[in-house]
Amino acid sequence: MDRTENLIIGAGVSGLAYADWLDSEDYLICEALGEIGGYCRTIKKAGFVWDFSGHFFHFKNPEIERYLCERMRDEKIATVVKDSRIYHKGSYIDFPFQKNIHQLPTEEFAQCLVDLFGRPSEDPENFKEMLYAKFGKSIAELFLIPYNEKLYATDLSHLDVDAMGRFFPYADIPDIIRNFRKSDNSSYNATFTYPEGGAIQYINALAAGVDRERIRLNERVLEIDVEAKVARTTKGEIAYERLVSSAPFVSLLKMAKQSYDPSFYSYNQVLVFNLGFDRKGLEGVHWVYFADKELIFYRVGFYDNIFKTDRMSLYVEIGYPADKKIDEAEVAEMKARVLEDLRKCEIVQDHELVADHHTVMNPAYVHITSESLVDVASKRAALGDRGVHSIGRYGAWTYCSIEDNIVEARALAEKVQG
Repeated sequence: MDRTENLIIGAGVSGLAYADWLDSEDYLICEALGEIGGYCRTIKKAGFVWDFSGHFFHFKNPEIERYLCERMRDEKIATVVKDSRIYHKGSYIDFPFQKNIHQLPTEEFAQCLVDLFGRPSEDPENFKEMLYAKFGKSIAELFLIPYNEKLYATDLSHLDVDAMGRFFPYADIPDIIRNFRKSDNSSYNATFTYPEGGAIQYINALAAGVDRERIRLNERVLEIDVEAKVARTTKGEIAYERLVSSAPFVSLLKMAKQSYDPSFYSYNQVLVFNLGFDRKGLEGVHWVYFADKELIFYRVGFYDNIFKTDRMSLYVEIGYPADKKIDEAEVAEMKARVLEDLRKCEIVQDHELVADHHTVMNPAYVHITSESLVDVASKRAALGDRGVHSIGRYGAWTYCSIEDNIVEARALAEKVQG
């Protein structure tokens, strides 16, 4: 039986950040896949550089940004002022929708204003009610509700009022009115950083401080005996002093044989297509949101507009319920549908598709509900008391940024080291 002070499940951002920040060299990382990175991986094909989805880093902490970028050495890194749009009835308006209703056709603009001032006064009890209470019927129903239903692939009334936390672009009436005269669409991700070699460069930067001999690829943790502090993997048993997991929280609960109510842990899947074309398309824009339910995707991003390359390079995202089977037939059908809908929007015109790739993110967005918030907090605390720590976007069953994962992992490393 192997022994280690720190057993880490997952060689993604959180697991690598934790190992990188430890003073101790006594750790092992078990990664079920054959490579590091988790969802933060990069694919190169026919001269195109794609990630598993749009992973653009938004830093609040300059120190963390410097720490990572300095480790990339000669890598070309772009710092970009975000240009994001909303496709609405054949035209583009600026994001966020609620601050740019003055860009709508006159009748819609007028109705949005009427409903904004006549919005419900009751305290909302869920995410859907919050949208009506904050912004009124028209803003909610023209964009915020249909877009988020496509994103989360669920009824928004199931989600907690604060399901997106600081990542939701709130705006009060004075904000909205001020934007009529002077545009201010700043948000938590007003600027982002992106390396020319893709998001995997951030993973490589974290991994630069990790002993590769201590990363065990293709080794999945199957069971955890929390009392004996022993994990059984596909290759044997490992005794540990503490265990740090970035696996989805429900997976950790199963591994540790902890009972839970599955209804508290709902989530969606996202099918991502990466598409490379023979020539340039829409200039300048970094990503576009789509609320129209006649269009299959909810977001389309443009890699080529980050480094101003001469061929259109897209990522296209489609939300699915967790129980929907995404097999080869579904992928083929959706690829054809995506290309058709991109032509409807005139993003693709007489372009020729020269390369493509797809992946399924499962889970993708967890559904944060009032029940999940209470249950996750309680179970994480109970496991933490027994030396099992669950961190990261999926480990904490939350909505957060990649930088947040690094901050959380570092804080845990400092805490366990006293």
